[in-house]
Amino acid sequence: MPKLPKEHKFLDLSDYGRPPARWIANAFKDTSITPIHITMVFFLAGITAIAFILKGQMLTAAIFLVIKSILDAADGELARVKRTPSYVGRYLDSVADIILNFFFLLSICYIYEGSWILMFIAFCCLQLQGTLYNYYYVIFRNKFNGDKTSRIIEDHSPTAMPGEKQGNVDKLFWVYNFFYSLFDKAIYQMDKNAEDGHYFPKWFMTAVSSFGLGFQLLIISFMLCLGLGEFIIPFFISYSFLIIVFILLRKGINSGRIGNYVK
Repeated sequence: MPKLPKEHKFLDLSDYGRPPARWIANAFKDTSITPIHITMVFFLAGITAIAFILKGQMLTAAIFLVIKSILDAADGELARVKRTPSYVGRYLDSVADIILNFFFLLSICYIYEGSWILMFIAFCCLQLQGTLYNYYYVIFRNKFNGDKTSRIIEDHSPTAMPGEKQGNVDKLFWVYNFFYSLFDKAIYQMDKNAEDGHYFPKWFMTAVSSFGLGFQLLIISFMLCLGLGEFIIPFFISYSFLIIVFILLRKGINSGRIGNYVK
C-alpha cells in the first residue's frame, strides 16, 4: 500500500528519490532481493560518501549522498510492492540512518577542522529536525489511513508481522530505542497535543518536509559542491530555529488563530 492515499499526498521536499526508488523496487519485485538487502546497500553508499568526504572529493561524495537517499526510499518501496512490510526493516533502516548521519557530520568536521562540540550539537539538531517531521508525518498518515509501519509513540516493541520473528523485532526495537528515544521524547514534550490536531494542511506538511532526511542530505550535497562545507555544521544548528516556528505554526493552525482554509 502507498504511504498515503492519492487524495492526501503533498509535495514532499525530502522525497525527490521516490521515482527512481519505485523503478528499483519494480526491477527487483520478482527476485530474491529483499528490502533489507537494499538497506544494506544504502548503508554502503553512505559509507562510500564518507570516504570521499575524507578524501576531499566533494562532488563524488555528494553523488553518493543522493544515491543513498534514493536507496533509502527504495527499501520501503520494495517492501510495499512485495507486500512484505516489517518492523525489522523499519528499525534497521532508522538505525542505519542515524549512524550514517553522525559519521557524515563527523567526517565534515574532521576535514574542515571544525569544533567537535559544535559537530555533536549539529548532529542533535539534525536529528531533532528529522524527528519533528517524522512525528507530524506519522500522525498525518494515521489520520488518512496511510502506511502504519511507523508508530506515533515508539514506547514498546510491536507484535511481529507475518514473516518476521518476534525476537528479532524485540532486539531491533531496543537498538532503535537506544538511538532515538531521547529525540522522540524531546519532540513529543514540545508538542504533546499534535495527535489531537484536526487539520494538517498540505502546504504545512510540505514546509515541514524540509526537515526530512532526504532534503537534509540534499542541502549537505549542495553545500559540499559549492565549497561551503565548513558552514554545514553551523547551518544545521541555526536551521533548528524552525523547529519552534513549525510547532507554533501547527498549534496556531489547529487553534484557529491561523486561517486553516489555506490548503
